[in-house]
Amino acid sequence: MSKSTCPMTAQQVLDAGFLESRSRLLEVAAFLDRVDRTSNAEEGRRDFRYRALTEALRLLTTLQEGRAAALLSCWSDPTQEPRASAAGAKSAAGAWDGGTP
Repeated sequence: MSKSTCPMTAQQVLDAGFLESRSRLLEVAAFLDRVDRTSNAEEGRRDFRYRALTEALRLLTTLQEGRAAALLSCWSDPTQEPRASAAGAKSAAGAWDGGTP
């Protein structure tokens, strides 16, 4: 386990943040349910953003520490070379699309 750096006790952290965290997880679950209820749910499940969220949920349940960094890494473009052009990039997607043009 990592060295203690939080001035609060575990109980204090849980008391302060549990309900908000519970709400956010419920919001993610409802979002994924909405995608799953669409007429083209299989297409939605193949979308890189859907896969990024489900991979993040897997990381949350399997890691014991470093979860925030793992999620940020999971969603980030791992390539080192800059793109030749930003043409066609309409907006940030919030997750790496695997290099799909």
